[in-house]
Formats: sequence, structure tokens, C-alpha cells
Amino acid sequence: MDNIICIECPLGCDISVEQHDGDLFITGNACPRGERYARQEATDPRRVLTTTVFIQGATHPMLPVKSARPLPKERVDECLQTLATVSVTAPVQCGDVICSDICGTGIDIVATRTMEAQ
Repeated sequence: MDNIICIECPLGCDISVEQHDGDLFITGNACPRGERYARQEATDPRRVLTTTVFIQGATHPMLPVKSARPLPKERVDECLQTLATVSVTAPVQCGDVICSDICGTGIDIVATRTMEAQ
């Protein structure tokens, strides 16, 4: 049995997830969003990746970025290692794609801040 604290709403339900013969049994959720969250977390956990990449020619040396959609949790470290080698050049606009299809996931990494050229 796994216990999951739901983050889908402010209630923060303590949800229990049990698996028997391939079926998931979910209890403790106060709303349908909690059940969806627990099912996703138990079968295909995903995370939004937030980090920074190097930027040249800007006031700051690092540009904040994030994944456009949640990534498979087991791929986060691989994506971080790839992004550690990325360097972009200013100017960059918030929302610009910094890395397309990161590690073959089909998910883009986008800038979360505009940085003008120095």
C-alpha cells in the first residue's frame, strides 16, 4: 500500500493506493480530482521540470526554464543532465522554446523569463 498526499486542491487529502491483481483501489480522496491524481501518481508519475540554463550576453548568467508539460518522473534526471550542457544567447523572450523535444519525450523546455541582450 502506498500513501499519497494529494496536491490537486487545498484539502491535501491523505490517499491510500492499493493494488490487487492489477486493479487499483484508491481511498481517502474527498473529490474526483484526488482519485485521478492518485491513479496518475501510481501508474505514470510525472513532474514539471524547473531549472536554469546558461545564457550569454544577458545581465544574468542563468535563464530560468521549465517543461511545457509534466515529464515522466523517471526521465527528470536525464533531462537535467542534458539541460546542464545547454547555453543560449540573449535576447530571449518568456515562452521561447529553449530545447525542443527534450530527450525524445516530445516535451519542450521553455524560458520562464525575458532576458534582453546586454
